[in-house]
Amino acid sequence: MKKKLMLLWQLFLTFFRIGAFTFGGGYAMIPLIEREVAEKKKWITGEELLEVVAVAESTPGPIAVNAATYVGYRTAGFAGAVAGTLGIILPSFAIILALSALLRRFYTFRAVRYAFMGIRAGVLALIIRALVSMYRKAPKNVFSYVIMALAFIVTAALPVDPVYVIIGCAVFGLVHSYVAGRREKE
Repeated sequence: MKKKLMLLWQLFLTFFRIGAFTFGGGYAMIPLIEREVAEKKKWITGEELLEVVAVAESTPGPIAVNAATYVGYRTAGFAGAVAGTLGIILPSFAIILALSALLRRFYTFRAVRYAFMGIRAGVLALIIRALVSMYRKAPKNVFSYVIMALAFIVTAALPVDPVYVIIGCAVFGLVHSYVAGRREKE
């Protein structure tokens, strides 16, 4: 019982730290989740994290919350899912609650605007790092590159809901897998 409580506490604190010190949402949190959860704690592997991110993108809710819930559940069952989820959302909730009261008063200050510009630049760097990390772990074949390029073009150039792009990519992946499986049998 004591061991389980320690694990729950570790899950909560790990995700609390990630949630408290990462600006920019789920994509910016992915590198931190990878380092803490896959590399340091070894609760899941890097490949599993890539799969978690893929599933989290296609399910409702923020990626980081879905990832924390999955890792918590995988590590310590339902209580672990609750611990991970609470850990990742409490810092944002507390910060937004505090900032919402102060931001209106202080946003006119030049230093505050500059701080937010710096935060945005840092968030962009974290998102790019997550992209590079996911790319390194993703399968590299012509089909994957074509799907990636088409998804990028469609989301960048057309007013298409990303949910439809994700569903389309999943359908293309299933069809490709089916066709490849049939070719192997022949």
